[in-house]
Amino acid sequence: MTADGPASTALDSADAVDVVALGESMVTFLPDRPGRLADVPAFRRGIGGAESNVVCTLAAAGHPARWVSRVGADGFGQHLVERIGSYGVDTGAVRVDPARPTGVYFRTAADRATDAHEVAYYRAGSAASAMAVDNTDLAALDAGRVLHLSGITAALSPGCRELLHTLTAPREGRPVVSFDVNHRPGLWREADDALVLLDLARRADIVFVGTDEAEDAWGTRGGVEAVRRLLPEPRVLVVKEGPLGATAFARTPDGERTVRVPALTVDVVATVGAGDAFAAGFLSATLRGLPVRDRLRHGHLMAAAALTVPGDLADPPARGHADRLAALDEAAWGRLRLGPGWTGADQVPEGTSTA
Repeated sequence: MTADGPASTALDSADAVDVVALGESMVTFLPDRPGRLADVPAFRRGIGGAESNVVCTLAAAGHPARWVSRVGADGFGQHLVERIGSYGVDTGAVRVDPARPTGVYFRTAADRATDAHEVAYYRAGSAASAMAVDNTDLAALDAGRVLHLSGITAALSPGCRELLHTLTAPREGRPVVSFDVNHRPGLWREADDALVLLDLARRADIVFVGTDEAEDAWGTRGGVEAVRRLLPEPRVLVVKEGPLGATAFARTPDGERTVRVPALTVDVVATVGAGDAFAAGFLSATLRGLPVRDRLRHGHLMAAAALTVPGDLADPPARGHADRLAALDEAAWGRLRLGPGWTGADQVPEGTSTA
């Protein structure tokens, strides 16, 4: 690695890819048994990062993808670059910061979506928090058909916030901007920080947000329609309602379409990474030009893959397998129940039919 230089070489920054994602990834330490962090004797190493989760999933699903970030000149940074690259993601635009460390965090074995979990972050002053307009490869970011961002990056530092503001500004040749709100209250300190997320969402083309986080960040009431009233600008707005399903508001030349797809019944192992997987599934189907209903269904299928494994990342179903499930009629879709190992089954469950 070179100081403030590329962490690895892969595709040239001018080479177009399907999706480019910008954001911090951290080395994750997962306990070898349940219990309080104070009591856990040993941990195993993994990786975690909302944006890198998306491009790892997309690359595993066959899409050329790139991750742009900064890591420290340490073994953790090297591990992140190598691990993310192993999914087939281009990491050539990742920069190494000689003065700041790679972020890490520890978490308990309990589901972090509940109150029974602990997470200890060590990311303050991390290399990724130093990302800024003047030290990031903007050409590499603009070389994708889709540029995927999230609100987590905006919370890391003023420089990161300015970078996202620049990337979402209207300009000639701007890629389609996908923005996952990813509201993390623990990262925001000022009373008006929620307005930063709202402004970024309004400047994006595709937005992902949950009704719960919209209510927490912006005080919305009235369900998915209230979120659309608050965010009329994005061409596509995807509002997630957890286990109930997701609704897409898609503006077309003939007017706006509203499509809702119920979530699947899933034997959940862990919820970590499900939102990122949903975004990856939706973006994959979007890149393939599939109808809005099928984009939502592919989002649910990718989320189901993540829900049925213990870590952040899961092997996605083969494209043909996912397409067959996404094509099921409404009744058959409603009867689907997916558990661990389902992505390798590669068959339509007995008793279902395709539309």
